[in-house]
Amino acid sequence: MHSRGDFLTMHSQPPVEDIVADVTAGLARALEIAMAHGVRCEQIAVDVGIGFGKTQEQNLELLAKLDNIVSEFKAYPMLIGTSRKSFLTRILGNVSPTERTGGSLATALVAIRNGAKILRVHDVRETVSAIKTTVAISGVK
Repeated sequence: MHSRGDFLTMHSQPPVEDIVADVTAGLARALEIAMAHGVRCEQIAVDVGIGFGKTQEQNLELLAKLDNIVSEFKAYPMLIGTSRKSFLTRILGNVSPTERTGGSLATALVAIRNGAKILRVHDVRETVSAIKTTVAISGVK
């Protein structure tokens, strides 16, 4: 997973100019390290790290351009975790985490459309329903 800094410093990092390039380079470095330590390809999923030291605009850009990142890492499934994240409050208003379900569902559907294969969610039943409905509408299997 990409993160800008560690737990204590990630939210005080100055924003980077090109978040997609930063994430792509960071994931490539992480993959090199993992493989150098004997982790096999089939044991790896990649995650752009929504919310981990990124601005709201950067989180939205990563979701919108996820297909570009997915194409860079075709050998690995993309995992996305946007469920109930605080960046949604800047869109939905100052709502509690449990009131972010609609925003979480929207980001999950965008992530899948843009190539995500694994979702980390809180509202499993609602997410599955949204995905099944979207698939039925689009005719995609």
